[in-house]
Amino acid sequence: MKHAAAPTASASLIRREVAGLPRYDPGADPAEVAALSRSSRIIKLSNNESPFGISPAVAEAIRLGLADGVSRYPDPTGRRLAEAIGTSLDVPAERVVLGNGSENILELLCQAVLDPGDLVVTQAPGFSLHETFPRVMGARVEKVPVTGEFGFDAEAWSTALAAGPKLVFLANPCNPTGAVLSTGQLEHVLAATPASALLVLDEAYGEFARLDPEYPDALEALRGQDRPWIVLRTFSKAYGLAGVRVGYGVASDPTLVQALDRVRTPYNVNHPAQEAAIAALGDHAHLADTVRRTALEISRVTGRLEQAGLRVVPSSTNFLFIDTGRPSDRVAHELHRAGIIVKAWREPGYETYIRASLSTPEDNDVFIRSLTAICVKDKP
Repeated sequence: MKHAAAPTASASLIRREVAGLPRYDPGADPAEVAALSRSSRIIKLSNNESPFGISPAVAEAIRLGLADGVSRYPDPTGRRLAEAIGTSLDVPAERVVLGNGSENILELLCQAVLDPGDLVVTQAPGFSLHETFPRVMGARVEKVPVTGEFGFDAEAWSTALAAGPKLVFLANPCNPTGAVLSTGQLEHVLAATPASALLVLDEAYGEFARLDPEYPDALEALRGQDRPWIVLRTFSKAYGLAGVRVGYGVASDPTLVQALDRVRTPYNVNHPAQEAAIAALGDHAHLADTVRRTALEISRVTGRLEQAGLRVVPSSTNFLFIDTGRPSDRVAHELHRAGIIVKAWREPGYETYIRASLSTPEDNDVFIRSLTAICVKDKP
């Protein structure tokens, strides 16, 4: 009779950097929330997905991609997509790198660049993988906090960057707050970042932020910079392609792209995803409509929650960072009972905040009523 190995049998094999890492938190399982709430409809606001779906052109591209691309490996270079991105941004295709979502490129950057003990600078609160992937490689991570009003702390950034990081992760807009760095603030970061450091600007939500007149054109600001840099973007958010997983980066030079090609898996973006992204890139009307409708709901929901006495960080994205004034885990659990899934923020100093992406107006109204009722009932 065979016996299962003891749970600790492989513990000695696991690198200590990995053993101490938290698992990525995608939010609660919709099936578990459905069982808890006994609701026929679950409102999922935890992953910053688009509620407006994909355009007919993208749906057709996916259909054709599935029809002729499932039994064959995809183009490992993603040449057609890289060329389409390069044309749209006026950059050579050889400076474009593709990823299985933009977080895949974050991981590749850490694998290609970081040695144990290297310093990485990022922001707080921030996207957890900006910390996790460097720690996997044994790097040290310093997180620069925002001001009390969730603004950019120029002095704190100058101090952190003066310490000589090898890699700098800066999300603009910021996840989870939704705030943006202005042109002047980005220029401050560029001036303070050592020329030897790789500057990574994560613009996963940039399509939404471009409605904000303060939002800078990062590619234009970086074009003349004699330093290594990469700007990351994704088709998962404003384009509505979260399920097929495709992101990209525009790098300062082909050498950086070639380094990432050496560490990535050879077929990291599947054929239907490549075809869908090409179609999405060309459908300007659908993107503009998604961004417009999202901005209207961000403004409306922010106003309603502020009227209810909640603090909401001004957002230029498709999500809100909300101070509930009580433990976020408890608030999230109460929302689960109403059939609503949000992200309870657990980063030190922000344990009373939840992050909620927006859905349709009808879903958002349910969220407003439920969150307001919880916070009124549970008022300290």
